[in-house]
Amino acid sequence: MKNKKGKLHRSVIPFLFICPVIVMNLIFFCLPFLQSLSMSFFEWPLLGEKTFVGLGNYQTLLADDQFRTSLLFTMKYTLFVTPALFLMAFILALLIDGKFKGVTLFRTIYFSPVVISMTSCSLIWLWIYNDLYGILNYILQKLHIIDEAILWMGSEKTSLPAIVFMITWKMAGFSMLIILAAFQSVDTEVYESAAIDGASKARQFFHITLPIIRPQVGLALIMSVIGSVLAFEQFLIMTKGGPTETTTTLVHYIYNTSFKYYNFGYGSAMTIVLLMIMLALSFAQMRLLKDPTE
Repeated sequence: MKNKKGKLHRSVIPFLFICPVIVMNLIFFCLPFLQSLSMSFFEWPLLGEKTFVGLGNYQTLLADDQFRTSLLFTMKYTLFVTPALFLMAFILALLIDGKFKGVTLFRTIYFSPVVISMTSCSLIWLWIYNDLYGILNYILQKLHIIDEAILWMGSEKTSLPAIVFMITWKMAGFSMLIILAAFQSVDTEVYESAAIDGASKARQFFHITLPIIRPQVGLALIMSVIGSVLAFEQFLIMTKGGPTETTTTLVHYIYNTSFKYYNFGYGSAMTIVLLMIMLALSFAQMRLLKDPTE
């Protein structure tokens, strides 16, 4: 009898630990998802009666030029920022992977932009990029790299690389920590055995380190892609979606549709489509980064 009670007790305790996570997911993900899914089948104004339209909102998406423009711009931004972010994080992780004087200070410096809010970073860099009193234009002119100030937020050609640079500066430290932890999880005995067998540092890196840290690399990439697809604050603050909505991301367009024009049904339909896109991208990345030996 006591053994049965002990087994029951041991089986209940782990469930109690994960209960808060389950409840939070139900409240903040599952219920909002079901509500959004339900709203996507209605014409749902702020005031007035709701009208059931079935798949009407999804059919409207197919003919919505601004939706396609926002989606293409979001994908373009993701394709630019993900490699830049990952490459910078990888380089930083390599530089601080070791024990040398001041390594803790460098890790803190590289990670510090991550803890600054996106709103604050956007405002700081908006000041740096300002064409009248921004420090970037001032430095470039003093170095005779440019003749006149550049209106960085004036067009997609200049605003996109400028924001990509800002995001890389801000978020590289987060991916750096994931990759650094992966580097340090590799047993040093593996490298010692490889060195005895005559493997060079380069061969050790490509044939030992990279295969072992594949899961962590995959995690960093997936989080980077999801964060890029959900880009919103930086474009809202720095470009306001302009000029002529050429830098409006998909989340920004959903925000405008739902909370500026109060078309909640159509906004919910776009949210469901965005969720499907993120699931597809995450699944594709997991398949590509899966260990072929498994």
